[in-house]
Amino acid sequence: MEKTQVEKIITQHVRQIFGFALKRCKSVEDAEDLSQEIALKAFRALSLREDIKDVEPFLWTIARNTLANYYRDHSRYVGVSIDDAKTETFLSVDLEEDMLFHENVAELRKQIAYLSKQQREIVVAYYYENKKQKEIAEKMGISLSLVKWHLFEAKQNLKRGVENMKKTDTLQFAPIRFSLMGFNGSAGTMGGTQAFFYSALSQNIAYCVYREGKTVREIADALGVSPVYVESEAERLEEYGYLIRKGEKYWANFLIEEPDVRGGEILRLHEEMYEKAATLFANALCDELKNSGILEDPAIESAYRTDQNYLLWALIPYVAANCDDGEEGEIRFEEVATRRPDGAYDIANVTIKSDSEKDRKYYGSLLKWCGPSWTGNGDRMLWCCRSEWSAEKSMQEFWDYVSPKSIKLLCRMQNKEKLSIDEYTFLAQQGFIKMEGERPVLQIVWLKDEQIKNKLLSIGKSVKQTCKTELEKMKKTFVRAVLEVTPKHLRKMQAFGLQYIFRSDGWFLLYCIKELLGNKKLKLPTDGQKRSLMTIVTTI
Repeated sequence: MEKTQVEKIITQHVRQIFGFALKRCKSVEDAEDLSQEIALKAFRALSLREDIKDVEPFLWTIARNTLANYYRDHSRYVGVSIDDAKTETFLSVDLEEDMLFHENVAELRKQIAYLSKQQREIVVAYYYENKKQKEIAEKMGISLSLVKWHLFEAKQNLKRGVENMKKTDTLQFAPIRFSLMGFNGSAGTMGGTQAFFYSALSQNIAYCVYREGKTVREIADALGVSPVYVESEAERLEEYGYLIRKGEKYWANFLIEEPDVRGGEILRLHEEMYEKAATLFANALCDELKNSGILEDPAIESAYRTDQNYLLWALIPYVAANCDDGEEGEIRFEEVATRRPDGAYDIANVTIKSDSEKDRKYYGSLLKWCGPSWTGNGDRMLWCCRSEWSAEKSMQEFWDYVSPKSIKLLCRMQNKEKLSIDEYTFLAQQGFIKMEGERPVLQIVWLKDEQIKNKLLSIGKSVKQTCKTELEKMKKTFVRAVLEVTPKHLRKMQAFGLQYIFRSDGWFLLYCIKELLGNKKLKLPTDGQKRSLMTIVTTI
């Protein structure tokens, strides 16, 4: 038989095989061993045969023979003779009754995992390791009376746990998955958000406590896993600030976007807002930059300074992100960001994986987008974005690109200092410079002074002022909808990021570029320009 057909047969009969073994063994462990042996022999036999018309009698023969060998090898005969078994139907209708006792035992064992850490250690030491109560007290450094009290409490908790079967939560059979995982701020030595939510368990623990706090046991109940696993993972996430603990309950300390919330209403508002905003602002900004003559200003330096298209690739996102100073009384980063033990200082954010997110406009482009990102050195700042139009860079390569080392070397070169061969090589490999003979030439856009920066930002402010009313109206509707679905304890954190809509806002910049490419006001960069695309050094 084909392997897939055999696997299907074994899967269909695995419960009956286990029930057959369970009825004839002294313990669940013995039954598991026997049923696995039956399944393995059946798998091998079926894989080698093509002439089996009736599968069940064939399986019964294998099960009976395996049982006979099992009794002979292990001397674990229990109550039912092999001769009697010959006449017994393989698909016993009494399996549920036969398994009832064993299921209660299994449930009891499962409930031990739901005890507190200290109670669990005492129960295991007393009942499984056969240690005396006095010995347990000495080893754990607690009084004998406390050991006795914990044993009494553990019995009561176990009894309640077995009697009250856990409620089934959808996360048990339909766990969520994170797709986009990012952060606002600076990464630490451990990496970004992805480094901490690498498993389904960590993701579902965090999601479970996003809207309401839960104890370890409540989380375990919701996920259908042992509290032992939840406990250690929750402690790790708490250590790095992704969860916070209030009393015995854990709460999420980062933002989760759910594309399907309110039937996708937030996604619709998101798309409508950014489409209209990009149409209003990006076209007007591009036209004004071209018509103002500022692109010919000698204070804008670059190896491609005569290529206005290349300059616009850098200037449009930079001006769009920085031409609005915001309003007085806005939430400060320090009020909502988290300092993590690995040196990170950020606000983490993730998106729940769903079918609808793939329908989100420019979703594929966002997967390749990062930024705006910047780093400073004294009075100079390196500012850039990574996109699908840039030279391909991994996240680590991008962090190396927008790093203190990069801006430091660029400033030294522009100050006419002679760099070492290794330093020039680093800048060339990153795409900041190219060599013309032995002379290094700056490829990125360099704004020489504060005056040229202010001129550019002034153009952006003027353009934004013409559409300010419409932009604010769209933003207000979207912000209200997002905050309504954000848990109360995270609304201030959420509100901080929402302040930057139409400013240092990756989605807004992406929509602006897409708008200008669509109407051909921007052209695709050349291959040589991709490595330094959308990069500016300016005054702080």
